[in-house]
Amino acid sequence: MVSRRGFLKSGGLALFGIGLGGVPSFMAHAADSSKILSSYKKKKVLVCIFQRGAMDGLMAVTPFTDEYLKAARPKLFMSAAKDQKGSPLIDLDGRFGLHPSMKAFEPFYREKRLAIVHGIGSPNNTRSHFDAQDYMESGTPFNKGTPSGWLNRAVGLLGHDASPFRAVSLTSSRPRSLYGDNASVSISNLRDFAIQMKANPLTVNMTAKSFEDLYDQTTSDLLKETGKESFDAIKMIQKANPANYKPENNALYPNSPLGNSLKQIAQLVKMDVGLEVAFAESNGWDTHFNQGTDTGVFARNVGDLSNSITAFWNDMRAFHDDITVMTMTEFGRTVKQNGSGGTDHGRGSCNFILGNNVNGGLVHGTMQPLAIENLEDRRDLAVTTDFRSVFSEVAGKHLKISGDKALFPGWSGRQIGVMH
Repeated sequence: MVSRRGFLKSGGLALFGIGLGGVPSFMAHAADSSKILSSYKKKKVLVCIFQRGAMDGLMAVTPFTDEYLKAARPKLFMSAAKDQKGSPLIDLDGRFGLHPSMKAFEPFYREKRLAIVHGIGSPNNTRSHFDAQDYMESGTPFNKGTPSGWLNRAVGLLGHDASPFRAVSLTSSRPRSLYGDNASVSISNLRDFAIQMKANPLTVNMTAKSFEDLYDQTTSDLLKETGKESFDAIKMIQKANPANYKPENNALYPNSPLGNSLKQIAQLVKMDVGLEVAFAESNGWDTHFNQGTDTGVFARNVGDLSNSITAFWNDMRAFHDDITVMTMTEFGRTVKQNGSGGTDHGRGSCNFILGNNVNGGLVHGTMQPLAIENLEDRRDLAVTTDFRSVFSEVAGKHLKISGDKALFPGWSGRQIGVMH
């Protein structure tokens, strides 16, 4: 049996949903703020979205003037020409075009709130989904044995008292990014809410009341370490009305896993429970077959990604100065299309960063013409920006943390200017 101290201090709480139907929601002002310590109030929030399966960055943000790409993708190439068959790319700067299904992102780019980094990826050239995701989430691309994730280390560098909801993953299990000694929770459904102690199978369905009973048996010094306010936050979420939440500013969340996750993150932000790092996932990016162009699986995926993030941003209008959203994916796709109308595992991709302090309206990074002699292994978009240079800058400047060597052990690279 795990000790009470280990139970309360290990960060092994998993808040999970047992129901799959419906959209979980909370009233924006359901929280009784008088019950929460002032230290839980309005924090900077970093929202990270992992696109699992490896997004084709060359289709999401296409260098449409590149004749080598056009030749390599006779059935997948898209242009910004208005007279082409199908919907044209959204011309961003005369060289790069945004996929038409991501039209919701265009205003953010024009307003210089949205930055794109192209050619981003890992210095480790593995094309294994599992390994590449593990390396990116641990933040140590050449060390498979790192026990902690980079977001967990970021939480540890925040340098102030924290609520039990400081780091929350909207997933059914804790992602690799949040592994580590600093407390984090995983919540897949806020409506069907329960508490589980992962370390002890005897307490799989422990209720909040029994958890608090266990807490009440602890010594006074542990009370000082943990804080009774943890249970005020938990009770507040449990007592909130899950049926009447209405997103603000006409925000329309897609009824998709990502849309539902971001909707729940919005609710947690508005409830002032002390959220500072949020994590969500978007799946289905492994487009080996029938990738499509302006329609098809890829178009649906990027549409869901951009529409979900846009709904979240619109819903969060009162919090824009406090929120930054960043996407990531383990690697990109091959420059050349395959024989099945898709693309295979590649290297460089792109990511999106949205926020008021973002150096937006730019496609950052370096991309040479996609001639075969410029490709990595003569087949892939080269990784010219180490993901750590972007992650460290976004987390450091938005969350006001320092210590790149602690955040990304073994890395000594430079940041690229994606944040003001």
